[in-house]
Parts: sequence; C-alpha cells; structure tokens
Amino acid sequence: MIWATLGGVTIGLALLIRYLIQWWPGLKPLQAAPLQHAGRLLPFLAAWCYGALAILGVGGLVGWFADSTLWITNWLGDAALVWGVGGQAGVTSRGTTYLPLTQTGGALVLLMTVALLAAAKKSSRGSDLKAGAWCGICLGTSAGIAGFAAVPLAQAANAIGGAVYGAIA
Repeated sequence: MIWATLGGVTIGLALLIRYLIQWWPGLKPLQAAPLQHAGRLLPFLAAWCYGALAILGVGGLVGWFADSTLWITNWLGDAALVWGVGGQAGVTSRGTTYLPLTQTGGALVLLMTVALLAAAKKSSRGSDLKAGAWCGICLGTSAGIAGFAAVPLAQAANAIGGAVYGAIA
C-alpha cells in the first residue's frame, strides 16, 4: 500500500478546494434552495468515498490503479512543492490507523467501481465523479480528518458487503 505524501495531500486538497469554489452558489441562493445546491455536492462526495475505499484495497486491478494514481499524484505534488515553494519531497502524511477491506468489502468496492465507471461515462456529472474519486484516493490514507474518514468507510463497506454476500451465499 502506498501512503500519501505531503505533495499528494496538497493536490487532493487543491482538487477539493477547486470543486468547492466551483460549486459555491453564493449565500443568498444557498439560503433560498439549500437542498438543491447541497444535492449538487452528492456526486463528488460519493466518488470521494469510493476513492478512499479504493486506496484501502490492497490488491487486484482496482488497488493497482488506485496505488498508481496516488504514486503519480505524490510525485507531481512533491515536485510542485519543491519547485513551487521550496518544500521537501517525500514527507509522508500517514494516518495512524489503517483498516483493510475484507473479502466482501472488496467485492462491494468492485461493484462500486462498475457503478462509478458507468455513471462517469453516462452522467453529465462525469467530471465531478472523476475529480471526487481522485480526491478520495489522494486523501484516503492521509493523516487528518480525511484519512480518519476512511476508517468508518471501510467498516461500513465491510459490514454492507458481509450483509449483502451473507444474504446471497
């Protein structure tokens, strides 16, 4: 498993900030129709959850893709920090707890992968889904609130996967 570096976390936070700035409708429109505007956050949030779960997967094609994405993002972010502000490369931002997915949790993530790929291709919100998944991959193993959110997500995926596959098998 690859851990996020400070550069990878920086890119993940940049994706989040960019999305929130594009989403922000203004105070008056938000007060007038809060559910409508909050609903526009759901595709990004759902894809963020998927990305955080995908980076917790330790094997297979989905895990390899998530690890490769994080590795490239770490490299790009570290290069941006070194050349952009004179920072140091390779500083790991590792969370203290790591909860891997069980077999049924991994099966649920595979089903979520199929759903995300289909939705990204068909939906008008495909770019939101892709950005959310990338942001979740970047922040899923970080030290901080985003990294700690991955633990309950993994517990929920393991429990839901166990319930779904327990009922089927």
